[in-house]
This record gives sequence, structure tokens and C-alpha cells, in this order.
Amino acid sequence: MSTLTPTTLLVAPDPTAPRLTRAVTGIDQTGAQVDLRVVEERPLTIYLNSREIVTAMTVGEHPEWLALGFLTNQGMVRGNDTVTGIDYDAELETVVVRTAVETDHEAKLARATRTSGCAVGTVFGDMMEGLEGLTLPATRLKVSDLQSLSQAINRTPSLYLEAGAIHGTCLCRGPDPLAYFEDVGRHNAVDTLAGWMRATGTGAEDKTLYTTGRLTSEMVIKCALMGIPCLVSRSGFTAWGVEIARQVGLTVIGRMKGNRFLCLSGAERVEWDG
Repeated sequence: MSTLTPTTLLVAPDPTAPRLTRAVTGIDQTGAQVDLRVVEERPLTIYLNSREIVTAMTVGEHPEWLALGFLTNQGMVRGNDTVTGIDYDAELETVVVRTAVETDHEAKLARATRTSGCAVGTVFGDMMEGLEGLTLPATRLKVSDLQSLSQAINRTPSLYLEAGAIHGTCLCRGPDPLAYFEDVGRHNAVDTLAGWMRATGTGAEDKTLYTTGRLTSEMVIKCALMGIPCLVSRSGFTAWGVEIARQVGLTVIGRMKGNRFLCLSGAERVEWDG
């Protein structure tokens, strides 16, 4: 299996980017000095028009897509809202997403709650409302494609291989990875992907979302609201995540290592050709 490169991915991690990691010196178990690189973590304040929404801790590789995806996944910028601009200020560490018409985000902020997980894990009380009546595409998912994807993604040059302490999310179609994002929080990585999909007009109906993170309720909700029918992880599940996936008909596969995995929802999409 060949390793993915930036030429085979529409968007790929850049583990050599100096802004994303920092050189540090430590001592190993033998008392010897070791030089290594660790992932940077910086605040990013997201504004929707004139209103400050949240400050996220992020590696900061794609701030504009992260902001747009976060606001979209939280339902604060709807699919029919016209985004007139996204302004990123690196010095102030802020992103302002501007829409043609003011939204109802003030009411949503009043219902905000904090969820478990790393980095930003903000979910709003009415996110579940977006799942009502949701029908996900009946795309087939081949076991052989899963095996190919797992090997290719795990071998792709990444910040995880360079420094660790980071989550990855990859949008895939069949056996082909399309766009791979990393961040200190799995929520950030998924939001960045959502922002990229919206900015590029990339459809979700024939896609699979691969993540290194746990399949929690919020991850399941975000994937379903993005319209992606299949969610795959090398990590495990939470009970509520599985319950919601079954309610909305989302295919959920976890604990994928080598040729092994567990499917706890949506097995009707899986084609057992592996």
C-alpha cells in the first residue's frame, strides 16, 4: 500500500510546517537528553458578524475553515445563509464569519452546554432538532475499501506521526481519501472538514468520515448533520453515540485496527467483500 502524498489528497497535513510544532528538550527513562517536537496549541476566537461566539484551542492550521465549520455544525450558520466573508487576523488570533443577514445565534448561546472531550466540545440544546426527519443516503461501504483506507491513512505523513497529541479526520470516497485534517481536538478536526466541504461545495452523499477520535454523541450528531452516511474510527464508542446513530440510520464502525472492526449501527450499508 503506497503512502498518501499531498498530490493524492486534495488537502493533506503538513508536519514540516514550523508554526504547528515547537522544538523542546527532555530527559528519557535512562536520563539521556532527547530533542523532540511537540504540537503547538493556540487560542482562536470565533466571531459571527459582531458577536463573539467561542474561543477554541487549536493547532491553527486552517482557522477560516474551522470557524465556518464550527458555526455550520452548531446550526448558527444554516445551509441557506449567505456567507459574505471570512476574515482571519493572525496577530489578534480571531476569525470573523460574516453573513448577509443576522442569525439567531444569541438565542442559541443561551442554551449552550459543555460536553466531555478535548478542546472545544460545545453542543447546543437544539442540535438534536436537526436530526428529526433526517434521511441519510444509502451508499454502500465495502470492507475492502475500509482496509485500504486504514492502511493508507495510518501511513500518511502527519503531525500525529511527527509529534503525537493530536486527532485526525479524513473525508473519503470508496477507497480514496480526499481531505485530511488534524487538530488538538477531534471536534476541531471535524469542524475544519465541514468548513472545507462548505467552502468548496463538496457533497456528502457518497462519502465516509474517518476519525481517530472516540465515537461520542457529538461526533455522531455532527457527522449526521453534515449528511455523511458512514462514520469510521480506530477508537471506541459511547452508548449514547450508538443510540443516536441507530436512530438516524448512520453507519458507525469503530475499533478498526488492521482487518478487524466492529459495526454497531447501519450494517445494511456494509458490503462484506473483505
